[in-house]
Amino acid sequence: MTAILLHCHWAPLRYLMSLASIVTIVGFAPSYAQDEVYEVHPDSVRKQGVPEGKLIGPLEWSSTLYPGTKRNYHMYIPAQYSADRPACLFVVQDGLNRANEWKLPVVMDNLIHAKEMPVTIGLFVEPGVVPAPNSDGQPRFNRSFEYDGLGDRYARFLIEELIPEVKKQYAISDDPNDRGLAGASSGGICALNAAWERPDQFRRVLSTIGTFVGLRGADQLSTLIRKTEPKPLRVFLQDGDRDLNIYAGDWYIANLQMRSALEYSGYEVNHVWGHGGHNGKQGAAILPDALRWLWKDHPQPIAKGFQKAARVNVLIPGQEWELVSEGHKFTEGPAIDRDGNVYFVDVGTNEIFKITGIDGDRPEVKRFVDNTGGASGLGLGPDGKLYACQYNGKKIVRYDAAGHEEVLLSDSTCNDLVVTMKGIYFTDPANKRIQYLTFDGKKREVDSGLAAPNGLVVSPDQTLLHVADSDGRFTYSYTIQDDGSLANRQEYGHLHITDASSKTQADGMKTDVNGNLYVATSIGLQILDPLGRVNQILPKPQNAFLSNVGFGGKDRNILVVTCGDKVYRRKVNARGNVSWEAPIKPPKPGL
Repeated sequence: MTAILLHCHWAPLRYLMSLASIVTIVGFAPSYAQDEVYEVHPDSVRKQGVPEGKLIGPLEWSSTLYPGTKRNYHMYIPAQYSADRPACLFVVQDGLNRANEWKLPVVMDNLIHAKEMPVTIGLFVEPGVVPAPNSDGQPRFNRSFEYDGLGDRYARFLIEELIPEVKKQYAISDDPNDRGLAGASSGGICALNAAWERPDQFRRVLSTIGTFVGLRGADQLSTLIRKTEPKPLRVFLQDGDRDLNIYAGDWYIANLQMRSALEYSGYEVNHVWGHGGHNGKQGAAILPDALRWLWKDHPQPIAKGFQKAARVNVLIPGQEWELVSEGHKFTEGPAIDRDGNVYFVDVGTNEIFKITGIDGDRPEVKRFVDNTGGASGLGLGPDGKLYACQYNGKKIVRYDAAGHEEVLLSDSTCNDLVVTMKGIYFTDPANKRIQYLTFDGKKREVDSGLAAPNGLVVSPDQTLLHVADSDGRFTYSYTIQDDGSLANRQEYGHLHITDASSKTQADGMKTDVNGNLYVATSIGLQILDPLGRVNQILPKPQNAFLSNVGFGGKDRNILVVTCGDKVYRRKVNARGNVSWEAPIKPPKPGL
């Protein structure tokens, strides 16, 4: 008999040399998976003198976010709970069966009593089932739909439905540092995805034998984690090298990839790898120490990491989204002038505003003009005037410094525009076309057929036009001809989409002087290199429609976004390009 120590790369591991952390292997490789043995962890055994929490349930819940589903859930209420002190929360997917497999109620009793985790309510939630309409039918089992995909629906189910129901009877902290999610297999991807989508609600994650594979697109999560600005999460992973390897992928390799992605992006991550299969044996054996690590240093908040190795990284440590203006209805169209001031529109109130001092301590926001005819897209021209698409008025107009309006084009639907040294390109999504307008008011169609042409921008050398298609997943690239016509249309920029839609909702776009493309989309601000590859994603500053992006400030290094009813700014390690200056040749991109 040979005892082989697990690959344990985490600390503190209280019983590192105990049999709780050792897999015993008998014979050769083909037989050791079935002979895998873990002794019960000492903290998974009920101890004398430790107060016992109570289990409540089963309770039934009918969901509106998952129509027709019914599910049971249980609650664990620790003996130390007091209604005058909001408790922490630990949500476990797959309900009481998973919690009992992990011996979680006993473990929580012991750790809470030893003050090695805070007073925490357990919420053990089963996946939903849609009952069959008659005795001859089979119910619809929602587990894979709820757990194996991406997007924020499951997080919203917890946040908007189930947790408020529990809070009717028990005091639960609203601090995301006081909340954790856990699961095994598909429940593991569900836990990590829900916390990653909503770190404003959950920040501690335990995933055992996590299903980060292509059952429903969860294999993309590690890629999104690599590309997206890090979030304040602490993650513990467990898996064995004899886990499943089937049509959807290799579970163990997928877990290795997930750990690598989290480490690459600067997350606080820990893991234990063993030699087991797709079962809960090792997960149960290491659970007490995993929980100790997840709750270590509580109530200190979990810090946000920083991604240092990204090829295109505009982030600056310590710089976050800052609110600049609020109280609007729908903000759009940020545009910069020669002094670094930023203009934006409130489509809902027919107003254009001007922000001065966007790179200072106290930016000032003042109304520039009103009665704008539903102005949406804005852009400065080489003449120093502000050009605007009046969507409702079906006009393109320009304003001088005093706000006096001059009509350049009438009776033409338009949504967004970009003003170059030679002329103006604008999108007409109602008629699925792109138009070109000279400064003396002559218009002609230069392309048609995109599903929903929206934002558009030129490359720094003004040889390429990039156009967003809100209903697709690509941005389109065109070669600009000397006479303003377009050639060589191609689906060029490959954008990420949500699980809930095949549309990116791509809207406003800008470029920086290196030729990188910034695209406002439903999942955040996607930053593409000149070859059309998303390198970085900045999450939206609030859960609202991200309509547009711009650069401001004298050095053009203040990123400005219009998001719902607000405008935000952020200093970045990039310099915005403007199309109303002479073209500049960007550096050759890395291939």
